[in-house]
Amino acid sequence: MGCCNRRCGLLAGAVFGAALAILGGILIPVGDQIIQSTVEKEAVIVPGTTAYENWISSAAFVYRQMWLFDVQNALDVVELGATPIVKERGPYTYKVRYLAKSNITAHNDAVSFLLPNGAIFEPDMSVGSEDDLVTTLNLAVAYNGTFDGYYTVNTGQDDISRVAMIERWQGESKLSFWNDTYCDTLNGTDASSFPPFVDKNKPIYFFSSDICRSVSSTFRETQDLWGIEVYRYVLPPSTFASPSINPDNKCFCTEKLVSRNCSMAGVLDVGPCRGGAPVYISLPHFLHGSDYLRQDVLGLNPSEENHFTYLDIEPITGFTLSFAKRLQVNMMYGPSKVISVLKHVKEYTVFPIVWLNESLSCRILPASTIANMASVEEMILLCVIRNRQKKGAKSVGLCGGGM
Repeated sequence: MGCCNRRCGLLAGAVFGAALAILGGILIPVGDQIIQSTVEKEAVIVPGTTAYENWISSAAFVYRQMWLFDVQNALDVVELGATPIVKERGPYTYKVRYLAKSNITAHNDAVSFLLPNGAIFEPDMSVGSEDDLVTTLNLAVAYNGTFDGYYTVNTGQDDISRVAMIERWQGESKLSFWNDTYCDTLNGTDASSFPPFVDKNKPIYFFSSDICRSVSSTFRETQDLWGIEVYRYVLPPSTFASPSINPDNKCFCTEKLVSRNCSMAGVLDVGPCRGGAPVYISLPHFLHGSDYLRQDVLGLNPSEENHFTYLDIEPITGFTLSFAKRLQVNMMYGPSKVISVLKHVKEYTVFPIVWLNESLSCRILPASTIANMASVEEMILLCVIRNRQKKGAKSVGLCGGGM
């Protein structure tokens, strides 16, 4: 008798499901081996791999939002030496990192490249225009037509645990800004990806040319991104802590006056890598900074939720699927008998110019981009299997749809 009615169909489905359940205990270990082998093959940065195609030029856009600090009492600051009061203006949003890597040169188990800088203003994503007038200190910034690098990174061919690790920057295997072996170490990747099979019990490391140093990031929590389990890593408060709190930062303190004998927290003097210019980097609104930084400039309101930096990493492949890099650029000004506009200034002040949020979230990728990511699916199959085990038959797929 044929099995045509609904009841018989359900029975057949139940029998088939039972068979799959029995086989599952056998197939999952085999699947683990297949996925590990696939990841180790596809995560290598050589032509023809998934990693290489995404490494040359990402299909996703990165956006840089900028909030400028507008001085509300400029005349009082100049004429009376009053404490500056600032108001945040923005965001002014730019599309960045849309240019492919250039001058790619392979050698042995490494590859070198330049990272072109470019910025396209996005008026629909901005509050205000590029013609807005803002009162602040003058900070000349060149972006379009410039490059970051050369970078030389490990391809992972000989050792997958070294893939994407930076071996040289601007032709050198270490930095030369800090006159210290520890602080001048090039450590980690550029944060766009990490070696596969990430261990959340260990910190990850990456180098940022914006701040001229390597930093560590620690696991905070597991997040769900399109139904994919990702590890959220954050910059710990100790990153810009004073040497009294984090002794490892002692070598990043290169002057005693502005830093109050290296007791200032939350700010990094990047003058040594900016031609001696009085430029300082911090988290937005001096998050985790010394209280007096926000007393010397009024109108700042740090928020852990809005101003912290994070990376969301798919742990099997090591790919960064979402991130928000949030930094603030500051300048120092102080008493001067030569510069007339500073003759009434009483104290050295680290003054905020702009804070930036450079971010990517795969949740906002267009459908056409997601449709082209099928080759990544096999690399995160284990993650999908894990979600299926947790959620049962209603497990979500790679891009949030049902399976």
